[in-house]
Amino acid sequence: MSDAAGVIRVLMADDEHLIRTALAQMLALEDDVTVVAEAASGDEALAMAAKERPDVAVLDLQMPGPDGIAVAERLRTSLPGCGVVIVTSHGRPGHLKRALAAGVRGFLPKTTSAATLATVVRTVHAGGRYVDPELAAEAIAAGDSPLTPREADVLELAAEGAPVDEIARRASLSPGTARNYLSSAVSKLGAANRHDAAATARRMGWI
Repeated sequence: MSDAAGVIRVLMADDEHLIRTALAQMLALEDDVTVVAEAASGDEALAMAAKERPDVAVLDLQMPGPDGIAVAERLRTSLPGCGVVIVTSHGRPGHLKRALAAGVRGFLPKTTSAATLATVVRTVHAGGRYVDPELAAEAIAAGDSPLTPREADVLELAAEGAPVDEIARRASLSPGTARNYLSSAVSKLGAANRHDAAATARRMGWI
């Protein structure tokens, strides 16, 4: 928990060393914020959170190991008093929805100013929420994913360039069923083929 002087203890996790260090240094300039731990991966973030028990975790969305949203889901169980802020250079609509469902209370682009980040850390620590207005508007405009969970699964495998037989095997489906799911996903997304559909779904953050 925060110390007697009311200083908010922050965990900073980002696999890009320069960005992580810069954000930590900017936050350290604030009188009421101290960065107690830095991490370069999802696993490291979870280990540091268990050790330091920060008040707020500022997590990169995409990093090695569990991503920021997966880390947030685990922290909600293991450290429910810790507020989570996601910073990302990939503010796709589907990511925002997943983040909010995981209990994330702050969602910001990496272009955010130091002053805004510090304000959001305080807001989240106080129990509030902050979502970048532009990211929120994009998510609302995009609407929900039209894909079923199974369609998203096979499309994600298709995005890796796997042939249908391999997709079927990895998804524990028959090749015919896998083909049906892919065909349905292509149709729903108005795509030319499964690679085009996978690219669209990835751009939207639906896979």
